[in-house]
Amino acid sequence: MRIGIDVGGTNTDAALIGDDGQVLAGVKRPTTEDVTGGIASALTALGATRVSAVMIGTTHFVNALVEAARLEPVAIVRLGLPATAALPPLVDWPDRLRQVVEGATYLCHGGCEYDGTPISELDPEELRRVADDIRRRGLRTVAISSAFSPVSDEHERRAAELLAAELGPEVHLSLSAEIGRVGLLARESATIVNAALRPLADHTVAAFAEALRVAGITAPLFLSQNDGTLMDVEQARRYPVATFASGPTNSMRGAAYLSGLTDCAVVDIGGTTSDVGILVGGFPREAAGEALVAEVRTNFRIPDVLSIGIGGGSIVADDGTTGPRSVGFRLTDEALVFGGDTLTATDLAVAAGLASIGDPARVAHVSPERPLKLIAERVAEAVDRMRTSPAPLPVVLVGGGSILVDELPGFDDVRRPDHFEVANAVGAAIAQVGGEVDRVFSGPREQVLEEARGEAIARAERAGARPGSVRIVDVEELPLAYLPGNATRIRVKAVGDLDLEKIDA
Repeated sequence: MRIGIDVGGTNTDAALIGDDGQVLAGVKRPTTEDVTGGIASALTALGATRVSAVMIGTTHFVNALVEAARLEPVAIVRLGLPATAALPPLVDWPDRLRQVVEGATYLCHGGCEYDGTPISELDPEELRRVADDIRRRGLRTVAISSAFSPVSDEHERRAAELLAAELGPEVHLSLSAEIGRVGLLARESATIVNAALRPLADHTVAAFAEALRVAGITAPLFLSQNDGTLMDVEQARRYPVATFASGPTNSMRGAAYLSGLTDCAVVDIGGTTSDVGILVGGFPREAAGEALVAEVRTNFRIPDVLSIGIGGGSIVADDGTTGPRSVGFRLTDEALVFGGDTLTATDLAVAAGLASIGDPARVAHVSPERPLKLIAERVAEAVDRMRTSPAPLPVVLVGGGSILVDELPGFDDVRRPDHFEVANAVGAAIAQVGGEVDRVFSGPREQVLEEARGEAIARAERAGARPGSVRIVDVEELPLAYLPGNATRIRVKAVGDLDLEKIDA
């Protein structure tokens, strides 16, 4: 059996999945300020201790970035001189984040061209001077980036080895080749964010492990990533940035699993927002190119999700419109049905007979028809904005707040599967292990495609996928015009089942 947990802003959901793939139990518990309290409460409610693995999806790290809190000042080392100096690191960051994250910035020699040819040679003495300054400033985490490191990461690795030898094991190092894709500024920014979160990741992962220990669970712990695949505890400590979009991804993967659909739109209505995404082949459609996270441009893997301010805790205005303001985790104190004085979307659901919680007598005077109609229209508009063709598109509704919607104008096939309220936890529990390649190849098309596929499969198996279960789920080719040698940027993604026997051994 597996346990999937999703830590949201309002609730912490948990689901128990049997070895036959059936959902045996699902629970919801309020998310606590320390995050782990809600996890411990959900695990206790499930009551299962003999499980093979526990998978957790969390918004803890992205919330830290959004709030500009609990972040560590970063020493930023860019290898690219004499090129790349025109646009320094953090050039497009919002001031409030830059002030918190920027510890020191160093532009150094190194990096390469698109074909791996060095821009300039690495200068060990230059890096030793950088290490001395980092030590003098007392910085504990370093982000290293270089031009075209997805093509050749040699300079990043050599710089990391040199800095590690000078600074010691207590200083964290993040390398851009391991985090982002082609595109220096966005990849560098993703690496800086990752570096700023490294100390928090150590603390958070340890707290998750403690929550399992308190619940009497000794099974291995995994965290779910932005693309719907898993990473182990050590990877989670090294790459916290890879968890940013795990919440919406888990919901979409859970919706696919519970509904049996692999190509559809998914609407996850939670306590504060509704997240709309598209499933292609059972996995979320990824955002094209770069993505803004807390106003920072990044290019790591992230699903294409449209969020609107409608959820169970959304406040209903006098004109019947709902959201984007929400009472959030204070729902059980402020909603009318719980004795409060704020009309919320949950009150509409109770007044319409869609939910039986709290005291229905307190909303007997409420007319829910028009506000609920407006909610359905806004959700339908969001789904319509996400579709890429006029062809019929099934819509799967999940999340506790999905009881607000029964029908969507313009969509004939709308489903709400069993266990819809804990679809995000189900998505975490069924997550697979992935491997991805995204770099520039040169050579005959079939040869480089085969090389990229083999590399993606090997990465998935190294990450813990069972050999023989790995399959290619996405291939993307982008020929680079005007460059010699048939240069093509190729992205290949492979996924496979978690090898629990290897873990047990």
